[in-house]
Amino acid sequence: MKTSDFDYELPQELIAQTPMEPRDHSRLLVYNRADGSVEHLHFYDLPRFLRRGDVLVINETKVIPARLLGRKEDTGVPVEVLLLKRLERDVWEALVRPGRRLRPGAMCTFGEGLLRAENIDTAEDGGRRVRFHYEGVFEEILDRLGQMPLPPYIHEKLQDKTRYQTVYAREEGSAAAPTAGLHFTPELLEKIRAMGVEIVPVLLHVGLGTFRPVKAEDLSEHHMHVENYEVTPQAAARINAARAAGGRCVCVGTTSVRTLETVTGEDGLVKAQSGDTGIFITPGYTFHATDALITNFHLPQSTLLMLISALMGREEALRVYREAVAEKYRFFSFGDAMLIL
Repeated sequence: MKTSDFDYELPQELIAQTPMEPRDHSRLLVYNRADGSVEHLHFYDLPRFLRRGDVLVINETKVIPARLLGRKEDTGVPVEVLLLKRLERDVWEALVRPGRRLRPGAMCTFGEGLLRAENIDTAEDGGRRVRFHYEGVFEEILDRLGQMPLPPYIHEKLQDKTRYQTVYAREEGSAAAPTAGLHFTPELLEKIRAMGVEIVPVLLHVGLGTFRPVKAEDLSEHHMHVENYEVTPQAAARINAARAAGGRCVCVGTTSVRTLETVTGEDGLVKAQSGDTGIFITPGYTFHATDALITNFHLPQSTLLMLISALMGREEALRVYREAVAEKYRFFSFGDAMLIL
């Protein structure tokens, strides 16, 4: 298939610039694969479509304030460093702008010298490996100096950085939020639990792939950047038990899908596992663990749109997206949600 097969027209004014308040008042488009029907509701209506015995799989990753603005020490040239993945205690893979100015050994400074970064060498896909120098606790310094790494299509400043975190975020390590989870409130999660739906956490740290467009026209030539994941024995056992008893595995976000599809065999059994995944899900893929999906509306020609096209069918996905545009849904990270049943 071709990358251009996943294009659609989106008016700029439908790209959400701010999060919805309250979180669960975003709109919810419900698509039923059995008959192709579409309903237009709100996210707080989600419990209507869940059943006792289902499992709701969430990604507990937490976004770090990964965007650092500083200067090159010898020239004073402004530098932006976006942290992507921790490689060692003080060594990170990062995107650096302007990268051509940062030769091996070059030093950058942030917060009037509170934090310094040394460029070690280049990493894959044009990134850099940087080593940080500081006194004190790195996480505390990063929280003080760093900014939330909002996607480039969001132009308004985020007033409350907790709004780019899910309410269940636990394990720091992501360079972007698993945005389908942003719609949940503690009260909505409690209501879902009270219905007899188990909420099961997995972990996938969102990394470089979020920031990389698909450049190859032939999908077989696209290289997915790997992201770190973990599925605990407890999580695997709970999902397997629920599905064996007839419950559905309802994934919150494409990150939960990619995690479970990485660790699930053709027999449908989820395995406890951790590591790095570069799974690339496109139409023709057979899903082994995903029975339903809650997701946001994704960028044209993106790997995420390709994933939901694998679940819905490409033509159906593009038809539903055209309807969402016509109904003026809000798109992308701070936008509305879709439930695929």
